[in-house]
Amino acid sequence: MPRLLFPLLGLLTLAGATLSVPAGRAATEDPAAGLSSPAEVYSAACAACHGQDGRGLPRERVGFELGLPDFTDCSFATREPDSDWFAVAHRGGPARAFDRRMPAFGLALSQAQLEAAVQHLRTFCQEPDWPSGNLNQPRPMFTEKAFVEDELVLTFGAAVEGEREFELEVLFEKRLGSSSQLEVVLPLGLVEEPPDPAQPGTGGWAGGLGDVALGIKQVVVAVPGSGTIASVIAELILPTGRTDGGLGGGAFVVEPALSLSQSLGPAGFLHLQAGAEVPFETQAEVDVFWRAAYGYTFEQADFGRAWSPMLEVLGSLAVEEPSAVHWDLAPQLQVSLSTRQHIALGLATRIPVEPGNDRAIGVWAYLLWEWFDGGLGEGW
Repeated sequence: MPRLLFPLLGLLTLAGATLSVPAGRAATEDPAAGLSSPAEVYSAACAACHGQDGRGLPRERVGFELGLPDFTDCSFATREPDSDWFAVAHRGGPARAFDRRMPAFGLALSQAQLEAAVQHLRTFCQEPDWPSGNLNQPRPMFTEKAFVEDELVLTFGAAVEGEREFELEVLFEKRLGSSSQLEVVLPLGLVEEPPDPAQPGTGGWAGGLGDVALGIKQVVVAVPGSGTIASVIAELILPTGRTDGGLGGGAFVVEPALSLSQSLGPAGFLHLQAGAEVPFETQAEVDVFWRAAYGYTFEQADFGRAWSPMLEVLGSLAVEEPSAVHWDLAPQLQVSLSTRQHIALGLATRIPVEPGNDRAIGVWAYLLWEWFDGGLGEGW
């Protein structure tokens, strides 16, 4: 959630707490009792600070040194789900690690009225190309979700049987405009090479940079009402890794894919992805893959830490050998670490399940930082 979100509805509390009582109404009545429509709630409780147009009144008018957010700025107003806006409105700044001068609004308005205020705030963005934050679901370990955002993800993987092998991947994602995203993947590998009995002194560890990848993601469908978002992804993999050390494929590869994310009920979600790895060399092998991840998010207490257990099913095959299908299962968990929910930890194990496979079980972990929402030291 962006830095300026703490004034979002919390600063409105000062206005909401002093809602005027119409003439002829007893002072003991709830002053917000007659508010029902989203526009009415916003006008009575929020406009005193944020203006009827949602752009925010000048500092000299509201008496705060901190600048008020501009709800018409779609880049600011669309990224987070309604639940985060509601948490800040209901429990005040500390609900998402924002300024304590923003009091809770839960005693001034009912839950329905708070939801109505959030609903009206959503209308100030007049550019429909910006996907709603309600479509942004937790990130699986291997299946790429359809939502576009600004993130840095560090992923660590290791084989737990057979030859020891370690992998560290740095993924940088930068949102471009309303519905596009640039991706840069920097993989680092460390592989144990077995000794050759015929050559004394061989073996040991080989490490270095793997095959760097550059990608672009574009949202093609985003329907908040149905909870559906779909994107097309194109990735170019560069042969920057050593092939003799098992760190690279030795060829340029283009990887087109389609990703779809679907909200299921109040807290369930499904991610689907399908694509292919197509080498530029005509004699090289073409691989196709498909992935699915189902999960459910549990909230710890009211507006607390989010726990999202997931199960991924991963499949792939080489086009030249359609009968050799690889299947993996990846049970996993994502948990938010920061109060602001912008830093999260993911843990998974990847288990080959097709009969007669010679692939190793792996353990994986990632640290995710949504850097648009605040620094690494913020929001705790």
